[in-house]
Amino acid sequence: MTNINKERIARAELFSRPPEWERPAVERSIAFVLKQIDRNLVAFTEQFPDAASVGNVYPAIGNIEWTSGFWTGMLWLAYEVTGDDKYRRTAEIQLESYRERAEKRLYTDTHDLGFLYSLSCIAAYKLTGDVEAKRIALLAADLLMERYFGKAGIVQAWGALDDPEQQGRMIIDCNLNLPLLYWASEVTGDPNYYNAASSHIKQAAKYIVRSDASTFHTYYMDVNTGQPKRGSTHQGYADDSCWARGQAWGIYGFPLSYIYTGDAELLDLTKKLANYYLNRLPDDLIAYWDLVFVSGTEQERDTSTGAIAACGLLELAKHLPVLDKERKLYENAALHTLKSLSDRYTAASQPESNGVLLHGVYNKPRGMGIDECNIWGDYYYFEALVRITRDWKLYW
Repeated sequence: MTNINKERIARAELFSRPPEWERPAVERSIAFVLKQIDRNLVAFTEQFPDAASVGNVYPAIGNIEWTSGFWTGMLWLAYEVTGDDKYRRTAEIQLESYRERAEKRLYTDTHDLGFLYSLSCIAAYKLTGDVEAKRIALLAADLLMERYFGKAGIVQAWGALDDPEQQGRMIIDCNLNLPLLYWASEVTGDPNYYNAASSHIKQAAKYIVRSDASTFHTYYMDVNTGQPKRGSTHQGYADDSCWARGQAWGIYGFPLSYIYTGDAELLDLTKKLANYYLNRLPDDLIAYWDLVFVSGTEQERDTSTGAIAACGLLELAKHLPVLDKERKLYENAALHTLKSLSDRYTAASQPESNGVLLHGVYNKPRGMGIDECNIWGDYYYFEALVRITRDWKLYW
């Protein structure tokens, strides 16, 4: 970690102060999110929104995608914000599908069990004390542990563990799945969950983060020898470019591991990732889908990147010392990003849409969800708005 470069923040003057964005305006942004949730409540009780919209409208699917938890997480956020039991009831109805998915091992060949179960079952347990939700989340943690290769020290991202195309693949997204394991260690007293998560985050810091503080999307490890193999991309522009959402996963994910490990180097690393990211944003601070693009109109923005990064910047700032000169810069950068999303990128301008944030990009190289709403973008935007208006306790 110590050999990674750190750039100066180019927009330090802008980020030296918060935007002109008063609480009533922020609460109106929250009210719009709640309006969209209410609009979807009936359709997405027994079913879930798909990962990306089609024509800015989410189709309804079963609990089969890696993204189901983002919708359930939005319900728990709505319950916290309003105290209205209708959101809790809907989220609790959905817990049955998470139980069935885990017990029957349906669509569980993925590290995204953290995304799925932190925002559904762990949130339920933390907010309501639901012991069945706790049991289901621990079952998911056990499933995630099956994907851990001790020799390589990583959790494999996707696919069968003996698939030569997928074996030993770790990706930057996994940073957000590790809190499931840390939490499991806390509630059971079993150190094996913690050891796996802390090992993975160290390997991600060592191999996924490049010397200039940009990130690979994917890095392959030899699971038999533990040796590093190569970095590549799955959703970025090129193997040597920096996929924007991946950088945002790093900005949020490394501080989440800091919460559980106390490893201050993770905060220092996050500052380097954050500076690299902030220095490659266009004027309205909403990234193009890959950070190799910094201007022009020929490439799509990814609003979900901005929402994730805002959460990460807020979490980073929260853990920095008061005397850290960059602490306020990160906090203000998050606020400027959120205001830009609120002013320019919500579906309030398209009444036919049942999403929250327009202009997201799921997977550009594979033609998936381009210039659409992404359900994770909607979730992180909501989480960030809740963060800046309340003393919110993480589900992660």
